[in-house]
Amino acid sequence: MTGTPERPLEEGVRTDFHGAMSYGRYLDLERLLSAQHPRSVPEHHDEMLFIVQHQTSELWLKLVLHELREARALMDADRLEPALKCLARVKAIQRTLIQQWSVLATLTPREYAEFRGALGSSSGFQSHQYRAVEFVLGNKSAAMLKVFESEPEAHALLTTLLEEPTLYDAFLRLLARRGLDVPADVLERDVREPWAFREDLVPVFRRVYEERDLPWGLYEACEDLVDLEDNVQEWRFRHLRTVQRTIGFQRGTGGSSGVGFLRKALDLTFFPELYAVRGEVGA
Repeated sequence: MTGTPERPLEEGVRTDFHGAMSYGRYLDLERLLSAQHPRSVPEHHDEMLFIVQHQTSELWLKLVLHELREARALMDADRLEPALKCLARVKAIQRTLIQQWSVLATLTPREYAEFRGALGSSSGFQSHQYRAVEFVLGNKSAAMLKVFESEPEAHALLTTLLEEPTLYDAFLRLLARRGLDVPADVLERDVREPWAFREDLVPVFRRVYEERDLPWGLYEACEDLVDLEDNVQEWRFRHLRTVQRTIGFQRGTGGSSGVGFLRKALDLTFFPELYAVRGEVGA
């Protein structure tokens, strides 16, 4: 073999960061990498996996929420194309979140049982960022705010999102401004309520899917929303299967029924009309 055993530093590579911005300072790595605090005594080796898995998920959820709120604002401003760029990024993040379950699935039932008691009453159900994403997508629940009364910032964020229009509301209003016949009461609905299926929206989406003279971006947005929901459902399913693989049918640490409770989430939908219209196109 040829080559050198090491790569020498190039002459221009900076090595002195006294008083200068470094990679670690920019990312606040000192704080980030010291935020893992296993609770098991003695500390169990695999608890670090459990903590890092969930912390990284929360970081990705923060970015998902950031992008969804921006997409909603862009739709409100009639800037559909950059809004679709935000949704494309969200879909890429969702694929990463889905794949992450394969890492947690390396945790065996015995390994998890050895430190599960250290979790106390904490549970992923209490993730305010996951709940915020669901609120933005339309699965709102005022009753859910009670879970976060002990966390003022989380409670304030969810209260704000509860009272704001969803991403779907913003898209429907954009469709109305583009000349499609979105019913007036849909545009004026109480946005604090969870979305409920509207049969009278199906013909609106049928136009988007069938009429070739409409802007392509409207069709693309519909398909992006379907992609978002499909990804959420796949994430929910992988969550369910990982939990079942790890603890079987035991109750959740947060008091839920565990797998049975997670299975009910598979019946929740964000954009039902975008699925219903598929039975009408070309009929």
